[in-house]
Amino acid sequence: MTGRGLDTSFEDAEESPGLLLWQVTNRWQAAQRAALKPLGLTHVQFVLLAALTWLGVEGPVTQKLLADYVATDPMMTSQVLRALEAAELVERQPHPTDRRARALRVTAAGRELANRAVRVVEECDRDYFEPLGELATPFTRSLQRLKAGG
Repeated sequence: MTGRGLDTSFEDAEESPGLLLWQVTNRWQAAQRAALKPLGLTHVQFVLLAALTWLGVEGPVTQKLLADYVATDPMMTSQVLRALEAAELVERQPHPTDRRARALRVTAAGRELANRAVRVVEECDRDYFEPLGELATPFTRSLQRLKAGG
């Protein structure tokens, strides 16, 4: 146990990769929220709208496929999709081959907004990760490795 009363293996909190990831993620999310606010999108709305725009060129996209692709909770995905549908950015139509499923489709307005928003998000990412310099690519590869499970 350290002198601060917490039974941890770290001498300093700055050594904990989990805590650092938490702190960096929160700061990055705050930057993304601020960047997307003028467009009237939350970050999760952007992620789902952009992913649906990306996936939609392949044919019908179900809510499950979309949630799996972006690694979001299916119930939360459903709630966000309802908001995007109410804003006329997304449509739900009968699925052509699965009577139980709905096919999601981005509207023209949704596609236009997704494309404006992706430019804003990518600029925000460039600014946020710029301090990494040459380390940005290895950092991205490390994140891809963690996402894949090791």
